[in-house]
Amino acid sequence: MKTGAQLYTLRMYTQTEKDFEYTIRKIADMGYTTVQLSAIGAGLKPEWIRKVCDEAGLSIVLTHSDLNRIVNDTDKLIEEHKILGCKYIGMGIMPEKYRSPEWLYHFKLDYQEAARKIKEAGMLLMYHNHDFEFRKMYAEGAPDAAADKRVIEYLMDWFAPDELGFTLDTYWVQTAGADVCQWIGKLADRIPCVHLKDCEVSKNGPIMAPVMEGNLNFEGIFAALEDSCCEYMLVEQDVCQTSPFDCLKISYDNLAKAGWR
Repeated sequence: MKTGAQLYTLRMYTQTEKDFEYTIRKIADMGYTTVQLSAIGAGLKPEWIRKVCDEAGLSIVLTHSDLNRIVNDTDKLIEEHKILGCKYIGMGIMPEKYRSPEWLYHFKLDYQEAARKIKEAGMLLMYHNHDFEFRKMYAEGAPDAAADKRVIEYLMDWFAPDELGFTLDTYWVQTAGADVCQWIGKLADRIPCVHLKDCEVSKNGPIMAPVMEGNLNFEGIFAALEDSCCEYMLVEQDVCQTSPFDCLKISYDNLAKAGWR
């Protein structure tokens, strides 16, 4: 498994060509060898992005792509990912309209064609979880609807492993009250990419922390990931209490000390 940086952590610093190039060099200097593209400047071209990352020695292994484009501009999105050298086309979050009993099944109906096209191109659509996917919900209209079935379980059943992978986010599984290691096991053949993100407690509740600086059982997580199809462990921290550059560096150093690079 390779360790990478999720650029969403540094989203304020990747909006222009100058900022993006400087940020990519900083990530490479930390020791990372792979990155995920997410929330970068809309005007940055795939050819230029690939050139900058190649020069820094960074492989692009996953994206979070525009949800509308995944459905309505699938073919062009696939071509752009070929330019990037990236086979995992990711979605960052389920659109809010689907997160209800009345509309959850429409997620399958709306995304199944895009998932099929991406599969046929030799790529994989990747779904990034938050906490709401662990809610139990009766999905109206679904042939497998059940009151005690979780949203993530519907997704697992509605899409085959070669149609939909999961970018399992350790922090959000934890804050949902679920067992991270158990869910790595449940999704063992569907998680080529994971988001490593720690959780600690402040006086106002749980907050995100650099990897191995909080309370998650990373020893157990790494052991479980070794028994899965995971290829890339991508460090992400949506909210940083200090500099996001410092947080990414702390996470990398902690992972390196634990034998992961």
